[in-house]
Amino acid sequence: MIRVGSIVIRVDDLERQTEFWEQALDYVRRPGDDPANGDFVLLRPRNGSGPNISLDKARSTVQIPPRIHLDLYSEDQAADVERLKGLGATEVQWDKRPADADYVILADLEGNRFCVVDIGWSPPQDK
Repeated sequence: MIRVGSIVIRVDDLERQTEFWEQALDYVRRPGDDPANGDFVLLRPRNGSGPNISLDKARSTVQIPPRIHLDLYSEDQAADVERLKGLGATEVQWDKRPADADYVILADLEGNRFCVVDIGWSPPQDK
């Protein structure tokens, strides 16, 4: 059996990105991982449920549109989007996003995009 263990995000500023993703996801660092003294940090869910997020300090160029991104599921999308923006995320406008989309596109401190998906969303019903 194979499963996703960790999703790796390349970053320039490991300390800043570690702090952002810890707060964004309520994740904790693997014991011994110190962004001030290394080039890799593994973050794991505080409650033990879900994949790890690993941050790899490696210079790379953000690709637009990204080849891969995270979809973060939210029960209170509006509140979570505002909380993430308060942590430094920015909202990304996309002219192909449908008006009734169940997601909001954000970017982290270095431009890595992710979506906040409203898990309570349902499409309008035809009458």
